[in-house]
Amino acid sequence: MKLPDFEHIRYAVADGIATLTMHRPEKLNAFTGTMLKEMLTVLDEVDRDDSVRALIVTGSGRAFCAGADLSGGTGTFSAGVDNQDKGAFDRDGGGLLTLRLFDLTKVTIAAINGPAVGVGIAMTLPMDIRMLSNSAKVGFVHVRRAIMPEAASTWFLPRVVGISTALEWGCTGRLILPDEALQRGLVRSVHEPEDLIAAATALAREVADNAAPVSVSVTRQAMWRLLGASHPMDGHRTDSRGVRYLARLSDAGEGVASFLEKRPARFSGSPSSEMPETMPWYDTPEFS
Repeated sequence: MKLPDFEHIRYAVADGIATLTMHRPEKLNAFTGTMLKEMLTVLDEVDRDDSVRALIVTGSGRAFCAGADLSGGTGTFSAGVDNQDKGAFDRDGGGLLTLRLFDLTKVTIAAINGPAVGVGIAMTLPMDIRMLSNSAKVGFVHVRRAIMPEAASTWFLPRVVGISTALEWGCTGRLILPDEALQRGLVRSVHEPEDLIAAATALAREVADNAAPVSVSVTRQAMWRLLGASHPMDGHRTDSRGVRYLARLSDAGEGVASFLEKRPARFSGSPSSEMPETMPWYDTPEFS
């Protein structure tokens, strides 16, 4: 599939690792409708392309993403609200992005290279791993703009950092320094700016070089979706059915053979065609 020329992002794939770069450096990569559409196009391509084993998301220049583009002035957040009296509601663009990231089948690493506020940090919450430059500040600043947290962060943030920290950050809207972001579990690690992408790439290589692709996709989806489960029995059912399903695929035999033969595995699974139809299989008949 030939991708279109992008205006507000850049996209590249090398050796199984895809990189999506928000590219409005003169505007600190402020989030726009165009950027949203282009990112959604890329995420669809990431899922379609079985050569992609992991995705890194970062920003051009000195920022990751400075939040929503406010150049539209005081009416930025009120566009379209008149539709609500007809029983409709306007979908939050950041939420469309985070829901798509939630459904992604590939491991996603946020390499937060600079300031990330509002939707700029909220978009990273459904990404699996966040890595932060020590020069970056982040903040869920929505209440300081008289709106509420967006991009489904009211669901994601408490699950990432716990309800108390989520409420503190969400209700103060203050900026968060790298040490606090690390201490409270928002990010995996903090790096010198010049080392960040190399560190993210090294972690992505761990996935791309060593892990069976369909197993990674199923594991990612199971863990995210089980966050709402009420009992560990749901996890037991999911694990049992997942192991049974994956054992039928050719990569399971390759995983055992490579171990016994003491050689690197040559996995060939295709998440685009071999993922089970439903997750996490609580009641799916094919696994009963």
